Amino acid sequence: MKLEGSCLAITGVGGFIGACLAARAAARGMRVRGLESAPAAAERARRAGIDVVAGDVCDASAAAAACAGADAVVHTAAVVREDGPRELYDRVNVGGTATMVGAASAAGARRFVQLSSVMVYGFAFPPLVTEEGPLRGEGNPYCETKIEGERVVFGHARPGFDVTVIRPGDVYGPGSVPWVIRPYQMMKAGLFVLPSGGRGIVNHVYVDDLADAILASIEREASGAFTVADGRPTTCLDFFAPIARAAGRPKIRTAPAGLLRATFGAARAAASLFGAEPPATPATVDYLLRPHAYSNDKARRELGFGPAVDLDQGMRRVTDWLASEFAK
Repeated sequence: MKLEGSCLAITGVGGFIGACLAARAAARGMRVRGLESAPAAAERARRAGIDVVAGDVCDASAAAAACAGADAVVHTAAVVREDGPRELYDRVNVGGTATMVGAASAAGARRFVQLSSVMVYGFAFPPLVTEEGPLRGEGNPYCETKIEGERVVFGHARPGFDVTVIRPGDVYGPGSVPWVIRPYQMMKAGLFVLPSGGRGIVNHVYVDDLADAILASIEREASGAFTVADGRPTTCLDFFAPIARAAGRPKIRTAPAGLLRATFGAARAAASLFGAEPPATPATVDYLLRPHAYSNDKARRELGFGPAVDLDQGMRRVTDWLASEFAK
């Protein structure tokens, strides 16, 4: 599909990934429309020149308005947390996905791109696992509903309406909440602790590189599932080290995984008494102890993916942004 002059609809257009994708699509000459439920994020997108439909991905009328006239639809909006109430994940990650892919098909879009996650492989995956899997929900609501969301999307594929699933690794960059802002804030507060010596693996991908891979999947009319990560596995200890230095806490503390699970469980129970969101949950430990890298061979081969921003460059951008943003 020729990108220049075509219309791209993006859900979650004011979010971390959606905003980056919108900017890079516009730079390629695409007309961009977005669907956004958060008022502040919607306003940021409008200030960036994006035509924004205010609404939820579960709202059929808002979905139809966002998809009207679109040549391609990219669905980035999701509940992205380590753990939480299953009904919320089902409503958004499964029901919202069904609403969006149905609206895109009905509107005559030619392509639907679902932003999934490498978490469809679960926590106990084999080294260099490929798109063939196995897929493992392992009782985690995020993992399970991302798998189910993929099934929903693939079930809508038909001649004239192609579907693509992008499974990003750990997406970082200025503005990333789970991989930059939350760790930084916890470090500043002296609360950041990694499990088991920080030996778990981060499969990072810079947000610009992810956006370019999504656009490549549209341009190349690639169908199927693609894992998009740098292919350079990095321990949690090494990944978070630049952020720790930026926070003035260069020595990252570690603790046994079992102790952290118990501590985070108690913190979650205490937070729930006050209706607050805990900074971490027992499932956070599982995310930080993933043991291996994922294969990105298919994305390299079929999407021409090759990270343009390596980790050193990406972290320089992150720490420069932190120094600017949190000095205010």
